[in-house]
Amino acid sequence: MRSEHEVGATVHSDIPPRLDALGWSRWHRRVVLALGITWILDGLEASLVANLAPTLRDASTFGLSAGEIGFANTVYLVGQVVGALVFGHLTDRLGRKRLFLVTIALYLAATAASGAAPNYATFVVLRFFAGAGIGGEYSAINSAIDELVPARIRGHIDLAINGSYWIGVALGAGLTLVLLDAVPISIGWRVAFGTGAVLGLAILLVRRDMPESPRWLLNHGHVSAAQATMQDIETRVGAPAGAFEPVAIKVFGTVGIRHLLRTLLVRYPRRTILGATLMLAQAFFYNAIFFSYGLILQKFHAVDADDVGLYIVPFAIGNFLGPLVLGRGFDRWGRRVMIPATYAVSGVLLLVTGGLFVQGRLDAVTQTLCWSAVFFVASAAASSAYLTVSELFPVELRGMSIAVFYAFGTLVGAFAPTLFGAIVDTGEPVNLFAGYALAAGLMLVAAVVARAFCVAAEGKSLESLTAD
Repeated sequence: MRSEHEVGATVHSDIPPRLDALGWSRWHRRVVLALGITWILDGLEASLVANLAPTLRDASTFGLSAGEIGFANTVYLVGQVVGALVFGHLTDRLGRKRLFLVTIALYLAATAASGAAPNYATFVVLRFFAGAGIGGEYSAINSAIDELVPARIRGHIDLAINGSYWIGVALGAGLTLVLLDAVPISIGWRVAFGTGAVLGLAILLVRRDMPESPRWLLNHGHVSAAQATMQDIETRVGAPAGAFEPVAIKVFGTVGIRHLLRTLLVRYPRRTILGATLMLAQAFFYNAIFFSYGLILQKFHAVDADDVGLYIVPFAIGNFLGPLVLGRGFDRWGRRVMIPATYAVSGVLLLVTGGLFVQGRLDAVTQTLCWSAVFFVASAAASSAYLTVSELFPVELRGMSIAVFYAFGTLVGAFAPTLFGAIVDTGEPVNLFAGYALAAGLMLVAAVVARAFCVAAEGKSLESLTAD
């Protein structure tokens, strides 16, 4: 598609305010389903590995140590980072829609092959590529969703979508319970990985009719295409009443690393510190606890490997309900209130849980209930990090901005599974409490930074947030 305007030109369009004025509709729900499925797939992958961790230690499978399982999880997370950076650049350059099929296809192939891996080394390599597919999805998906969802509900819709990660977690937990009970574990774990591929194949059909982001089209000078896309959306949804004041949009086209660095470090340094801190804290917090969940239940509470999924389900429910229940507060009371509050409360609750654990006051059930309470709040906090880095940076580098912050947080957080795997291997509750304290401390620091640097973005158009 050839641009109608030169790079550097300014176009005036009423498309952004028309997008924000649309009523919530069946079409929006279809977009959320087709694009937000990424979070469910990632949750499914994480859940499978977490629930299958005890199984993969069995001699009839790979006979892995907790450290080797942690390393495989770390490789998956590193793959997500690489995928986010590569495909984040491509989604800003080529558009949101073009990347959808490529990234989902990469995930499908790698996760299906993971179940057929003949040995540990091959399994680790395939986990890397499965992570790359999911990481690539994040940049394009989060960009497109924020650019299509009306501003007045962007906060709680974003949080609800991100919270759907835990639907995948619950699916993975239920799946492992059924498979490991119905078939020999040497086969059941392999079949479990194939379910992610089946779910991904189904969503390919739903994505066929997804539009390109009109905001991305305008940013690249494709005004006629943006207008045609907008008219098609309004035909499906219903055009909002009244006239709308056009907004000025500069045509950037494809931007490079210099523009990215200048935006992050010179134009928005406070937002950069905010985004990096939020992403780092939530990534370490989640990866530390979740990827070692099954190992802790087995090591410290003598839960059978086949029963780990039973304890994952209530944990996943708490995580899913958190963003749904608390999400509206991000639009009603604002980002500057809700983001610091959820980060701070998450850190305090984890410290309390760690204290009860090291004193021997928790069994498998009460440990799970405590974790569920912690992550009811932490899930909303983590989701708000993705909302922040997506809505506070301009459209021409939104994909790369998401990728950079995600990569920064995940690279640091990627060491958490290996660290906590090694901690579990020591068998010492006090060592595990020290790990909890580290994760909680990062969340409390993030709460302080958020209170100082958060932007009151609730109800504001994406263009107004970057109009300076």
